[in-house]
This record gives sequence, structure tokens and C-alpha cells, in this order.
Amino acid sequence: MSAPRRSPESPAAGVRADGTAAASGPFVLGVDSGGSGLRVALGAVGASGPVATTVCARPVRTGPAGIDAGHLLEQLLPAVRRLLERCGGRDGSVIDAVAIGAAGMATLGGQLRAELPSALEDALGVRRLALAADAVTAYAGAVGQRPGAVVAAGTGMIALGTDLTDWRRADGWGHLLGDSGGGAWIGRAGLDAAMRAHDGRRGGSDALLSRLEAVFGPAPELPGLLYPRTDRPAVLASFAPEVAACGGHDPVAAGILREAAEHIAEAAAAVCPEAGADGEPCEVALTGGLFRMGEPLLAPLREELSRQVPQARAVPGSGDPLTGALSIAQALATGDLRLPRHPTLLRVLEEGPGQKPE
Repeated sequence: MSAPRRSPESPAAGVRADGTAAASGPFVLGVDSGGSGLRVALGAVGASGPVATTVCARPVRTGPAGIDAGHLLEQLLPAVRRLLERCGGRDGSVIDAVAIGAAGMATLGGQLRAELPSALEDALGVRRLALAADAVTAYAGAVGQRPGAVVAAGTGMIALGTDLTDWRRADGWGHLLGDSGGGAWIGRAGLDAAMRAHDGRRGGSDALLSRLEAVFGPAPELPGLLYPRTDRPAVLASFAPEVAACGGHDPVAAGILREAAEHIAEAAAAVCPEAGADGEPCEVALTGGLFRMGEPLLAPLREELSRQVPQARAVPGSGDPLTGALSIAQALATGDLRLPRHPTLLRVLEEGPGQKPE
């Protein structure tokens, strides 16, 4: 891209009178686009962490052509200009690298890959751009640039691993085709058990039926509440904490959580690299809101990981996808991106000095 090159040394940074961080640039930008909206972090090349962040509350639209590039830019560009102003930047401040992580990027990101490079060059003078699946930014935030694996679980569930040569992916296929063990899967299984109890069928749970009625009202009305909704996965996932709350005293709920743990461990086993030559175990980072349910899920998950992935060591994720996006942008700016490129999972559309082209 045509913006003049600046040295990547760490900028002078400080605190402005209003308490916000100040930096002279050049800058890097991390973006996380998900179901709850667009999150943006501005950092300075060579500095650790963001100097400022902001949130755009509207999720980026998805249409027949996939993720809507125009709608993303409509929110992103004003947000970036506000961040630059807050941090002492000016129009014309160089943004050396941008990394955008988006839910659905691998399968629905064609328009982003086609339109964002020239749009960001024209608007911001961006020279280096990485477009990543949100699982990749989750990996970068949780594991960094080391071999390992990450299980990102919230409403859905996806596992991603790498030996730094290639990526391995398991699940993340959505609530109709997969996401086994994720929040929507657990919630649906819990509601199924509740409806079985209502009908008097085998496999029902009176405890879960009681929670269904407390949350949604009379059981026969649930289909009319659920089926017209466009956010059905989120509605299903909203019942997962109820399943966890019943897990300590209801064998049906406990069984659902054990089966979820089996599915999650299966996905981790499919992507986890073998233990290194030095015998060090593979780190499997657990990240996402599902794991905040705590021991009702984590206890059986530890058992399943030990059984199915004996070379693994489960660790909590050290950072979220926004942290990961910013770290990828930092690595791009300094020529130190070691995560493997991939046409849809991690596509680097502009390369910096010392980096191999895709």
C-alpha cells in the first residue's frame, strides 16, 4: 500500500489531561466482530496492550453475500477516528497494521477479503491487514504464538490447534450441524429433558422442568416462544446455566454436562498437537463464557481431557479474542507473525518486510 513507511520503534506514550492514554504512533488496530457487536482496540507499535478501546453495540450484518463489509466499515471507521483523537493522533496518523477477527469469517468472509484491503488503505493508509476467524483471534489471545490448542465455547463451540505449521479445526459448525457441548447444545438438551418430564416420557427431569417453567413459563408455550425467534441459539444457550445449577442434585442434568464434556474433549483431541520432543504437554486453553459455569462442567471436562487427550494440560485462556486480534496486528507490524497463514482462517492480505507472501 502507498502510505509512507515509518520506523516501528516503540512510540512515546503518556497520559493526557483527561486520563486517556496518549501515543504518537505509528499505531496498530485489533478488531473483534461477534454476536454482541464490534469491539475495537488501538495500540501503539512496540507497546504492550491497547492504549484505548471502544465498543460498537450493533453486530455486523450478515446477508446473502456473507458478512457485510459496508456495515462493518460504517461502524469501524468512525470508531477508529474517535480512538485516534482520544489518543492524540491526527488525521493522517499511520496505522501500521490491522487485524480483524470475525465470527463466521472462514465461511462467510468472502466480501471482507474482497473489499476491506482497498477500503482500509484509502481511509486509513493501512499497509498490512490480517483477516482471521474468531477462533484464530481467540487462539492468539489465549495461547499466543506457541503450539497448542484452544477450545472457545459460549453459545457455540469450536476447537482449534496448531503446531505452527498448519491449523487443525474441529466443530464450530453451528447449532444445527454441530457446536456439540456448547451452550446452545447444553440448553437444548436440558429443555428436551424438561419436555420429556412434562410428557411423562423416559429421560425426563422434574428439576429441569421446574426451571423451564420459572424461566419461560408453561412448558406447552415454549415452542411458540422459541421457534419464531431469529436468535434461537442464544435463547437455547440461556438455559445452560440452569442445567449447571441442577447438576449437583439432578442425575439427568449431571448426565447432560458429562456428555457435553465428552464432546468438548473429543474436539480438543482432534486438534491438539502431539507432545513435543522434550515431553512437554500440549496446552489446551479453555476460553469463552461457557466455562464460567464452573465445576459442574469443568470437573467432568478435566476427567475427559485426561482420558482422551493424555498429552494435554488444560489451562485458562490468558486473553480474549480482542487481545488476540491486537497481538496479531502487533506481530504483523514488527514482522513477527508466526501463526500459520490460511486462506480463510488467517489470511494476511498485505505483507511487511521480512515476511513471506502467502
